[in-house]
Amino acid sequence: MQHAVVSRDDWLTARRDLLKAEKEVTHLRDEVTRKRLALPWVRIDKEYIFDTLEGARTLADLFDGRSQLLVQHFMLAPGWKEGCRSCSFMADHTDGMNKHLANHDVTMIAVSRATLAEIERYRSRMGWHFRWVSSNGSPFNYDFRVSFTPEQVASGHIDYNFGTWQGLEEELPGISAFFKDEAGNVFHTYSTFGRGVEAMMGTYAMLDLMPKGRNEAGGMEWVRRHDSYG
Repeated sequence: MQHAVVSRDDWLTARRDLLKAEKEVTHLRDEVTRKRLALPWVRIDKEYIFDTLEGARTLADLFDGRSQLLVQHFMLAPGWKEGCRSCSFMADHTDGMNKHLANHDVTMIAVSRATLAEIERYRSRMGWHFRWVSSNGSPFNYDFRVSFTPEQVASGHIDYNFGTWQGLEEELPGISAFFKDEAGNVFHTYSTFGRGVEAMMGTYAMLDLMPKGRNEAGGMEWVRRHDSYG
């Protein structure tokens, strides 16, 4: 893109015009947030069991004494040598956020179908500290539409991002939110998929401010696991 080089006064005029659009986006985001908070909830009656470093735990146990739970559905299936690049990019932001979330009544974790040993091996490589549990043997990933059976994949059509997805992947990314009331009841309150997971990608928010923007030719091909950059 070719850019005009102008006087400071002309730049300020253009910048003020852009500010109007930015404020419109902010107001729209606030309205979407209000609608998100007003969504109805679904009570979780199924007992999901997860393998953790502390032993077998239920979904209710994962709240760790808080009333809100945020789950990154991390793409790491049994037998994979390493986690998804994009999910790893998302997870690079977690440890810093967790210090603030934990002190604002939110427990944030990652959940994958890989075994706990596979998870720990990859987490050690990446140097992460956040809690990461295994749903191996549980229908959790399938129920929340982030993992798909070979039969579903072979059909060429899977139920992802609240619609029919013509994909051939057994694992896809997502984020889900849950609430636990004082009686111990757990509710599913929200999930987002596709580009919705950019909520965890603070790096993109910074790139959007830069002269070259995201500078992507076709999606996230530029992203590497943080220990794989040249």
